[in-house]
Amino acid sequence: MVTTHINNMLGRIPFRIFLPVVLTVLLFIMTIFLLILPMVEERLLEGKREVIRELVASAWSSLDGYVRQERQGVLTRTEAQALAMNHIRGLRYGQDFKDYFWINDMQPRMIMHPYRPDMEGKDISTFADPAGKRLFVVCVEIVRASGAGFVDYQWQWMDDPTRIVPKISYVMGFDPWGWVIGTGIYVEDVHAQISAITRKLSLICISILFLIIVLSIHIIWHGVKVTREKKLAEEKALVKQEQLFQAAKMVSLGTLVSGVAHEINNPITSVMLNAPNLTRMWEAVLPILDRHHAQHGDFQVGATVYSRIRDRVPQMLAGITDDARRVRNIVADLKDFARDNPSDIKDDVDLNEVVNKAVGLTANLIKKSTKHFILTCRPDLTGFLGNAQRIEQVVINLVVNACQALPGPDRSVTVVTGFEAEKNQILLEVRDEGQGIDADALKRITDPFFTTKRERGGTGLGLAISDRIVRDHGGTMTFESTPGKGTTVRVTFPLAIEPHRREKRVS
Repeated sequence: MVTTHINNMLGRIPFRIFLPVVLTVLLFIMTIFLLILPMVEERLLEGKREVIRELVASAWSSLDGYVRQERQGVLTRTEAQALAMNHIRGLRYGQDFKDYFWINDMQPRMIMHPYRPDMEGKDISTFADPAGKRLFVVCVEIVRASGAGFVDYQWQWMDDPTRIVPKISYVMGFDPWGWVIGTGIYVEDVHAQISAITRKLSLICISILFLIIVLSIHIIWHGVKVTREKKLAEEKALVKQEQLFQAAKMVSLGTLVSGVAHEINNPITSVMLNAPNLTRMWEAVLPILDRHHAQHGDFQVGATVYSRIRDRVPQMLAGITDDARRVRNIVADLKDFARDNPSDIKDDVDLNEVVNKAVGLTANLIKKSTKHFILTCRPDLTGFLGNAQRIEQVVINLVVNACQALPGPDRSVTVVTGFEAEKNQILLEVRDEGQGIDADALKRITDPFFTTKRERGGTGLGLAISDRIVRDHGGTMTFESTPGKGTTVRVTFPLAIEPHRREKRVS
């Protein structure tokens, strides 16, 4: 009886309408996994090949500096080579700073290897990987034929000799000493990134497919009964489908930001490796240049003279290092913001620190939106239990909304943190002198998918999510607005029964 009833229900569902929806989603999923992901993997590999080529060129340049010192008589060849090997041995890069460089000669004989000192000084012409490829012989052949190139082989995973994985290395010949210097990337790193992207995309696609199927069944079920209800249901479905895709884009944004930040880390690492090398080289040649200047007077250096750049070069090199470190810190902030952390409320949150980081992430928008941005943080603000990353998301949403509400850059945005002792709670206020919100819209301002900026791409999720985060922390978020004059958002977070002071971090 039950089976018959279910069959009758299924028989009334018009699959000629339902099937195209499913096929569209399946085609969308196939496009991602069969076309886009392979292209992303190839781009990642190509990008990493370019990075190791630039890193080897940088290391080659540092060797060239020691050769110049040898030719100038500052160092003997033995001293220059020993210093060069120690310098290259200490170079590290990568996410865990375990990626390295090695040096062999044209015999081939291992000159220096940070993780395989047992091979140093030995003939490695017969050394082969598990597939039988005599990789060092191949490296020498490539250098002899082209001067530099890529080599595919299998090698131990970083400093773990028990784990053998595929690797791609770039080698370059160093003619003055007959050396070959190289470094490589692990193919598993790229596969791991693709696997992470695939898992997230799979979850998103399955969620979208499930929601679309459920939504389509709901619409079609009511459409069978009444034509008018079917039309209304279809219109709602189109709106909800658009909203769901917008929500999916917001989820994908975190993956995109994390990926871009990871790729920026590679050139920044190269800059931070090269800047100290350039500083040391400048310090090494400075006495020679000073003696030449004292004996022969000022001399031309490019478009200027030595006396003008002598004290400026160290400042320029220090500026490069400081700017690279600043970019690295910004990238770290982006990765922290984009990381898909669980929403556990277990952090000791410093609201001032969270606000400063959020303002830093939105600094470009603030600069474009207003000439009068005011940030007032109460010193020694009490810490409270929460989720710092989620609260940072709230602050960013409020600051972005305040900036977007301004009609021109002459209007101000003010962010204030404080402590209300009588209520034992932390306070955050974001005030703008924008267009304001009318009373009807103010009542619905935190409703999911409600927005006054639909024509400018608003999804109506920002304040809804922020309100949920604040309520999850036991706090409140209230709004006061006067049309034409501006809006004030007041957020409070309660403290524990025995509030504690957050220890200042040593910076």
